Amino acid sequence: MRPDTLSAAQELPGHNGRVPRPVCPADAAVIALHRYPEEADAHERPVYAAWVADALRRGVYVGFLALDEETVVAGAGLTLLEWGPTRGDASPCRARIVNVWTHPEQRRRSLARTLVTLCLEAARERGVTRVSLGTSGMARPLYEGLGFRASGTGIGLVLGGEEPPAEA
Repeated sequence: MRPDTLSAAQELPGHNGRVPRPVCPADAAVIALHRYPEEADAHERPVYAAWVADALRRGVYVGFLALDEETVVAGAGLTLLEWGPTRGDASPCRARIVNVWTHPEQRRRSLARTLVTLCLEAARERGVTRVSLGTSGMARPLYEGLGFRASGTGIGLVLGGEEPPAEA
């Protein structure tokens, strides 16, 4: 199932009426809620929603939502990063899987797997050869099942600001 051929009427195979569709700028607030579900982070949502809406318009964000009738039950996104060609890889872009979320009552039904697969297909269609993501221990088997492997070669630096909280 190619992402650009999805219609609102196409159901996810084996997902009891849940319908996937590409995201649009009007979905930015929902995506921001998925990224910042905790009320303590509610102040982050408007800034992120504005970024998502703009990134969608610029073509550097692609995402999909699964709906049960009109209720969003899962989502996943792909951020496209202009990286430049590297040794052994002529593709100028990289991508990062982001905002993977499934309603707690809908988990373990392959919704996230299906939506992430749609994101990976969108990356392939754009010539992206390298995709990364951050994950929790609970979601690691999902991503490993899709072929992701741990990579511990990167280190980071925050320029001009507070250090981010340590990742678990």
